[in-house]
Amino acid sequence: MANSWGIPKHIEDLVLQRDKSCVYCGCDFSDTERSKKKSWEHIINDINITTLDNIALCCIGCNASKGNKALNIWFYSEKAMKRGVNIQTISDVIKKSLNL
Repeated sequence: MANSWGIPKHIEDLVLQRDKSCVYCGCDFSDTERSKKKSWEHIINDINITTLDNIALCCIGCNASKGNKALNIWFYSEKAMKRGVNIQTISDVIKKSLNL
């Protein structure tokens, strides 16, 4: 295992190559601003699903905002809108999960 979330090393490496900014709000990751630091995200809130389609990198702010809500509920919520999350900011892996 590559990390404490049980994400296999080969999936971790692919996600690190793919997700260069938050998959939700699109912000550039920061090493200094806490809310913009990278965090591992299970798009479907199931720690046992460690596939490339379910593992992503998002900012701590979006991860905290989403919490354990289902993606399709959170995406249309006021909390997501306040973070600037919309169809233009989400990455392809999120569009695929939302069937957009």
